[in-house]
Amino acid sequence: MKILSAPQIRAADAYTIEHEPVRSVLLMERAAAECAGWMVHTFGENPPPFYIFCGMGNNGGDGLVIARLLKEHGFTVQAWLVHHSDAASEDNLANQPHYAALQHIHSLADFPVMEEHGVIVDAIFGTGLSRPVEGWVAGIIHKINDQRSRQTIVSIDMPSGLLADQASGHAPCIHARYTLSFQFYKLAFLLPENADKAGQVVILQIGLHPDYIAQVQTRFHVVDEVIIRTIYQPRDPFAHKGTYGHAFLVAGSYGKMGAAVLAAKACLRAGAGLLTMHVPRCGYEIAQTSVPEAMCETEDTAHFSAHFHETVKDSYASIGIGPGTGTEATTAKALEKLLGKFGRPMVLDADALNIISHYPFLLQKIPHSSILTPHPKEFERLFGPTADHFERLALLSAKAQELQLYILLKGRFSAMACPDGAVYFNPTGNPGMASAGSGDVLTGILTGLLCQGYTPKAALLLGVWLHGLAGDLAADDISEEALIAEDIINYLGLAWLKVRNT
Repeated sequence: MKILSAPQIRAADAYTIEHEPVRSVLLMERAAAECAGWMVHTFGENPPPFYIFCGMGNNGGDGLVIARLLKEHGFTVQAWLVHHSDAASEDNLANQPHYAALQHIHSLADFPVMEEHGVIVDAIFGTGLSRPVEGWVAGIIHKINDQRSRQTIVSIDMPSGLLADQASGHAPCIHARYTLSFQFYKLAFLLPENADKAGQVVILQIGLHPDYIAQVQTRFHVVDEVIIRTIYQPRDPFAHKGTYGHAFLVAGSYGKMGAAVLAAKACLRAGAGLLTMHVPRCGYEIAQTSVPEAMCETEDTAHFSAHFHETVKDSYASIGIGPGTGTEATTAKALEKLLGKFGRPMVLDADALNIISHYPFLLQKIPHSSILTPHPKEFERLFGPTADHFERLALLSAKAQELQLYILLKGRFSAMACPDGAVYFNPTGNPGMASAGSGDVLTGILTGLLCQGYTPKAALLLGVWLHGLAGDLAADDISEEALIAEDIINYLGLAWLKVRNT
């Protein structure tokens, strides 16, 4: 799914109006009807009172239509026009007479008293907002937010005050429980600093013209089932284990062999045909007994690996390195030699990234199209701090292009930056996955997919989707609170079935 900027969304509206063709006021009716339908479905069994705050633009026009439609459905509705401007948009004006009980807010003193346990619909500002809200209208936003413990807040298209394509900082902004977004995610929804503003994002299809959507160019995408369907490669019925490649996993050290075991199991569950683990001597028995499907090699060093570069074979289809390896100087030296020896894309995570942050010149030695998987702190150690998440996203993309690498910035809506400048966000996953070992599992999955012949981009998009989906399936069964990394591995089979049947 493409993520469009605010100007592109306005262009999509205009294209739809011209080429469908449809009058703009009827397109507004269509969008508002989708919102009202969602509200009836969500709150309709025993509907609470609805309090709808409408701005002077087209977002407010949506709110006016929603108010009328809910009223026609028998809901208790009150609606206010917030006069933040001297003039209303044409379609807003056209809809005002159709809601006879419309009330007006000209100042903070006009803010109404509302019954508890209702639904506040925020339709004050939409994607057209380009600067922070100020003055008494900012006070209205604060007043609405003060109702959060007593009311359910639903924002239409955008939480009022949130800027779609740039950092909003500490500007006044509605904190919604739900945001009903028209047709697309907005970039702002996907960044951590706005998690408490957009709430649960619901994408509503409003029939924007498919020709415009197909032709419009954007760097930003959300991975969806359509993308996954194009990536997934069904198994060949005449395949043998050699068909799906031989993976090499460098992982584990004294006290951290769990990371190696998790990564190895995940690599095999991801579909690798063969796997060789390279572990220090202290981990040999653990690896052999915990992952009997894998081959295992070790070295004389007892507690950490220092000679894995010597055993790398040209026959290895992929290499994953970093989970639990430690950052000893000899391990760092071996990593440097490995990067100079293995010319194909590999997966680097955890301690491999920590080593590189201590020796930044190693960034230039990483084979092009390799996959780096830092969490936010590892990313900061590698590339430096940023002022906000928009700036960090820009740095992420710039580094992926400069180094010609795939860089995954892990988190909610993990961001995957590509060497060509594209950035993909992953929607699967849940807070239960924020626990020890989850990243090691992901490293194993990515290594296993790369090993099978998936391109680095395909392996990354599919692997992160699978990882999150397995976590979601596990959480559905055992709860987010009880979820541990091994559960993600155990549910990979069900995740694969869902992908296969997509």
